[in-house]
Amino acid sequence: MDFVTLIGSAAAFCTTVSYLPQLRKCWKTGEAGDLSLWMFLVLAAGVALWVVYGFLKSDYVIVTANVISLCALLGILYFKLRETFGRSVGRQPA
Repeated sequence: MDFVTLIGSAAAFCTTVSYLPQLRKCWKTGEAGDLSLWMFLVLAAGVALWVVYGFLKSDYVIVTANVISLCALLGILYFKLRETFGRSVGRQPA
């Protein structure tokens, strides 16, 4: 593995695992709290585009890191969407 790939792999590892504590918290509490839905939607779209970019460049580091990141983001989005739409469903008007 060359030095550039090593640096890219280290960066990919750091950014990928950064989502895991938040996903773990959502998993334990079943809630996404004050997380911004729009921020996570835009971030997930951006990460999905990185996956496409990685495929187009044939860069396995970019693809692997962003597929894992996208899975974590989708998990967080699941909790956020469930919380957002679960609250409005069945709510009685005042």
